[in-house]
Parts: sequence; structure tokens; C-alpha cells
Amino acid sequence: MPRQTGDTPATSSAKRKRSPTDGNHASVQDGISTPGSNTPVPVGKAPLRKRIRESEVRPSKRARSPLTSSQRPAQREPSPPRSPPAAAPRKRPGAGARIDAAARQAVEDRRRQREEEDRRQIAARNSNDLVATHYNMVPQRGRDWRKTDSSIRGLRSFNNWVKSALIQKFSRPDIPVQNLLVLDIGCGKGGDLQKWQSAPQVPALYVGIDPASTSVDQARGRYQEMQRRQRGPRRRPLFDAHFFAQDCFGQSIGNLPIIQQVGFDPHAGPSANGNIMGRMARGGFDVVSMMFCLHYSFESEDKARGMLKNVAGALKKGGRFLGVMPNSDVLRTKSGDSKEGGKVHPSEPTNGNAGGDDSWDPEKPADAAVTEKDTNGTAKKTAEVPALEWGNTIYKVKFPPTRALPADGVFRPPYGWKYFYFLEEAVDVPEYVVPWEGFRALAEEYGLELQFRKSFAEVWEDNKGDRELGPLADRMGVRGQDGRFSVTQEEMEAASFYHAFCFYKI
Repeated sequence: MPRQTGDTPATSSAKRKRSPTDGNHASVQDGISTPGSNTPVPVGKAPLRKRIRESEVRPSKRARSPLTSSQRPAQREPSPPRSPPAAAPRKRPGAGARIDAAARQAVEDRRRQREEEDRRQIAARNSNDLVATHYNMVPQRGRDWRKTDSSIRGLRSFNNWVKSALIQKFSRPDIPVQNLLVLDIGCGKGGDLQKWQSAPQVPALYVGIDPASTSVDQARGRYQEMQRRQRGPRRRPLFDAHFFAQDCFGQSIGNLPIIQQVGFDPHAGPSANGNIMGRMARGGFDVVSMMFCLHYSFESEDKARGMLKNVAGALKKGGRFLGVMPNSDVLRTKSGDSKEGGKVHPSEPTNGNAGGDDSWDPEKPADAAVTEKDTNGTAKKTAEVPALEWGNTIYKVKFPPTRALPADGVFRPPYGWKYFYFLEEAVDVPEYVVPWEGFRALAEEYGLELQFRKSFAEVWEDNKGDRELGPLADRMGVRGQDGRFSVTQEEMEAASFYHAFCFYKI
């Protein structure tokens, strides 16, 4: 064992006590002399000391003392036995099964409701994306092409003149305002920017919104081109313009900063008891315009109401809501003529349900077999209705053969009646019937009163001799230099498919 080199408590008693005779002599240490002798003691040999084993150096462990009663942990008293749970009231035989079945049915109903809501939201997004995609794919053509190379330039000029006439007649408020504020929903590529610049009162602010982002970019580019051309002392000052890409039917436009700045009433529309809500005393736009786009909102009631809520929420009291859209009276008359006494089948709008008119492809033959499943799940051929189609070499209207139009010509309910409208050099997307009386009644729920409604042909007859709109028709090419009407008979038939309207907010 190694030798201990230091003093420990165990070895202190083994040291030799000093005596008076020791004086200043050193004590015995390793390698030094002992008292009274000059002879050094070799290292490792310490006289009068015992070598201490390592076991003797280690301190002994302290024995544990038994715990006193105060230190002992208290013993846990046994808990009383639990009483059995109270028995549930007994039900009559079969009652529990009925409750379970009802609960399961409630869960299933909620699940189906969620799935239906998800399906509607997806269908709405898909529909909006479809329209936006189609409009984004339309190539951008310049004004020179429209005047010289377009095969429907007479129709284009006539439609633009009708929109200009509507703006000229109804854009100026009855009570003059210093700054005219205009909201253009469905502004597209900005085709009406110059019409607003030529209005009786140039807007101080123009806001254009459209779901097609590419179209919005082109509208913004057209406005920038107008800014470059407007430089000059004799030109009218150009209005301030802002453009946004957003769905105006399924989403509220009140989240846009510029709309909030002008004023937007999120409570516009009918209340639970049928009263008209949201009549802003201050703020809002003087004019809301919707040209050739309102009919897309009548895919469903939710979209139609969303559209009107945005219109009414953005308009100030006394403001005007103007636009153009397909005429349901023409659809009803033409469809009645196309039936030619054929058997009318009962029908309901599909609203995009599977197996309905959404499954019909206009590129496929009209007599393609359409199948559905019977009660046993076996596919069977459905009874097709006569193909409803009319038009000429310029345009064509076609209803899906999977359903028939109402025999009395009244579209009930007024939503989801899809048809396909084909026009040369235009967008081919599904459109929806806007039953006029249904639309008018719905608009009244949002505080919008009808002020004007006429077909395109009537607008022409009433205003072709106007001292302002007559010369405008000449400049826009609706009439030739010889004064003759430049719109062909087929183009006029296509134009008669539409009508113009104007509402005012009460």
C-alpha cells in the first residue's frame, strides 16, 4: 500500500509529543535527522511510528440510527370501498337503439352538409377560374385591327356606342358633385376607359376590378398609354385610376384599401325581417358599372346576392348602378320558337351538379348518349330533350340537351340556368340566364330601384338622332360617311340579344 505522506485525523494521535528538551530541534520527518542525532534517518523508515494501513486511515461509516416515531412516514389509511355508480334510468326496450340511430343520422347529416358546402365552394372557385382563364387567353388586338380586320366590326362598334350612350345619359348625378367617383366591376381589358374620359363629367377617381389578372394588367397598360397621350395644355385632365384583380361575386370588395377609403357599407342588403339595411349617409361611389358580366353571377343565389351586396355596399345614396347583359325575354321567345311543338320535359336547374349540364361538352355531338343510374345502380339512358339552339353565322345560343326549359317560360328558381353563347372573336364560356323580373325583385331587396331598361335596338332608335349621341355614332363607325347604318342584319340580330339597364340606390 502507498505510504501516507500527510497527517490525517486517524494519524494525529500516533505523532510523538514534543518534550521541553526538544527545544528547536525538528521533528522526525522523512529524510531529516532526529532530535539529538546528526544522523539522517533514511526515507521510508520512521522509528517510533507504526505504518498505518489504508484500512485504518479510511473513516468508518456512521451507523444509522433507527427512525423515531416522529420521523417515520405516516401510514396511509385504507380508503373506503367505492360505491357502485348510480344505475342509469332504464329505457323501454329498443329506445337506446333508436337514440343511437338518430345520433348517427345527425352526424351523417352534418357530414353531408359539410361536403355539400365544400363542393359548392370548389365549384364556385372552379367557375370563377374558368371565366378568368378564358378571358386571359383572349389575344390583345389593337384598335386598328378592330376597325379593319375584324369580321364583326359593325357589331363591335354598335355595342361600344350603346355603352357610351348609357354612360352619357346616366353617369352624371342629378345633384352635381365636385368629384365623380366611378367603380367598374368587370372592367376587363379597360375597353371603357376612353368612354369615361369622354363622359359629360370626367371622373375624379376610377376603380376597375376584374377576376382575370391578365386582363387587369392590360387595362393598366391601356391607362398608362392614355397618360402618355394626355400630355398637352388643351387636353382634358385624365382621371386617377386604380386596378385590382379580384372576384366580385364570391368575395367582398370591401377589403380593398381604395374601396374602404371611398366608403363601403358591409351591412347593405335585406335584414332578417326583410328591411333594407346599410344606407350610408356619407361616402360611397356615384356610379357602379357592370358591362357584359352580370350574367355570370346568376350561376347561384349566393353569387347573385354577393354581387348585389358589393354593388349596394359601394354605392352612395342616390348613386346609379348601370350596365348591359343578355335579355331573358329574348331567351324565352327564341327557346319557345325552337321547341316547334316538341314535348316539354320537367326540368330543374342543375347548379353544376354531377350528371347535369356541367357534364355536357359543346364540342361533342348534341345527340351524344347521356346516362344516369336507376334505383338499382344500373346505368340507363336518360330521356333527352330536343336540342335548343338558334343563331346565325355570327352568333349561336345552345342549351344543353340534358334538360328542358320551363314550359311557361318562367325560370324558377331564377338561378343556375346555363347555356352556351358562341360569338365570332369572343370568349366562349358558359353563361347563365338572368330572369329579368327575378333580378329586379332581388335588386329591390338591396335598395336598388329600376330607372331605365331597354333593348339595344330600342336604345338605337331612341338616340340615333340625339345631338350628341348621333354624331358619336358617326365617329364610332356605327353609321358610314353616307349616313347609312353600318351594322349588318346578322350583327343586329346578335346585338338584340342584350339590353341596357340603370338602377339608383334609394
